[in-house]
Amino acid sequence: MFTTDKAFTSFAVRDLAEAVAFYDETLGLDVKTMDQMPAFGISLATGGWVFVYEKPDHQPAGFTVFNFSVDDVEAAVDDLNGRGVTTKIYAEDELPTDEKGIARGFGGGTDMAWFRDPSGNVIGVGAMGDLPT
Repeated sequence: MFTTDKAFTSFAVRDLAEAVAFYDETLGLDVKTMDQMPAFGISLATGGWVFVYEKPDHQPAGFTVFNFSVDDVEAAVDDLNGRGVTTKIYAEDELPTDEKGIARGFGGGTDMAWFRDPSGNVIGVGAMGDLPT
């Protein structure tokens, strides 16, 4: 029977060890490696999780694959920049952002910034407010 009880999302990376180091060491996420396959899980504070798998011919998606909601985008960007993460990834004509890579008032009022993982996947960080649970 189909149920949504154990739903999760997933995306691919080109190099598993590189991705584990980035998500675990650089971002500080709760990464669980899997012995039975070239993949790992990211446990989220909300109780959900993300399945990340290695795909040798990986091509990054043309959209954001993972988002983090924060109270203060500027503080989050400063923290990410301090960890060596580049948040200014779009050209001004592609997506206008300030010198830190923050799009002020994006989509009708949300401050957003984006960065890439080592595989080129786009990750967002934004002041999303109360999200549905």
